[in-house]
Amino acid sequence: MTANSEERLHARTVGETGPRVVFVHGLFGQGKNWTTIAKGLAGGHQVTLLDLPNHGHSPWTERVDYLDMARMVADELESFGEPVTLVGHSMGGKVAMQVALRHPELLRALVVVDIAPTEYPVSGGRTEDPDEEASPFAAFIAAMRELDLGSLRTREDADAALRSVVPSRMVRSFLLQSLVREGLGDGGGWRWRLNLELLERDLGALRGFPDPPPGARFDGPVLWIAGANSHYVLPEDRERMEELYPSTRLVRIKNAGHWVHSEQPEVFLETLKRFLERVER
Repeated sequence: MTANSEERLHARTVGETGPRVVFVHGLFGQGKNWTTIAKGLAGGHQVTLLDLPNHGHSPWTERVDYLDMARMVADELESFGEPVTLVGHSMGGKVAMQVALRHPELLRALVVVDIAPTEYPVSGGRTEDPDEEASPFAAFIAAMRELDLGSLRTREDADAALRSVVPSRMVRSFLLQSLVREGLGDGGGWRWRLNLELLERDLGALRGFPDPPPGARFDGPVLWIAGANSHYVLPEDRERMEELYPSTRLVRIKNAGHWVHSEQPEVFLETLKRFLERVER
């Protein structure tokens, strides 16, 4: 069971005119993570940033499931009354790919960022080094849940507490965007905008990619962006991607890992703009 059907995903739109581009974030994220990219497109686009269930300002649900998330995103897209370009990163990329296969009429084009339509190992990513964990998402959740929010004084203290498990300052900053203080002044309490208990329980479901309906494929234009330093998109993924999305073009961005849009925002934005210029003609 998911959120009440009357409950909608939280959405914020930047830009007032032009074709619509909709962004779907990854695990632990929220729509506002895409604000910089959205502002870069807003001059000629309406850019809508969605919060997925159990993230940001969107409702919490009773399970984490790709098909449920795809249905809720499709409901939002249908409300716009015209096809959109749907951009999804990581978990959001899998959601976007499911929307494309099940509701192709809602999409003008699809952009998939650093994820493939496949099942991932427990570590979250894949690597040629068997001793290296590519993305220890379970460890991230455990570290966030272990934070004593009752005694937490500052965001800097939270950053310090996560440092041993999350050595990357960029990733810690990304995670801590979902830590918010309720109330005014230093007396306000802290809480996570992430449903950490549920995400921890259902993390295994996010590793997979539900089987598409028989014969389903998305024939529209697809831009597949990967970080050159990331192991989430491997050469062996291309066959399955092109089977389901035959008009796919793969672009690898240098000096970027899994969070390619944060690590190389200018290159990412330029790559996306060029794709949009082509599909919106």
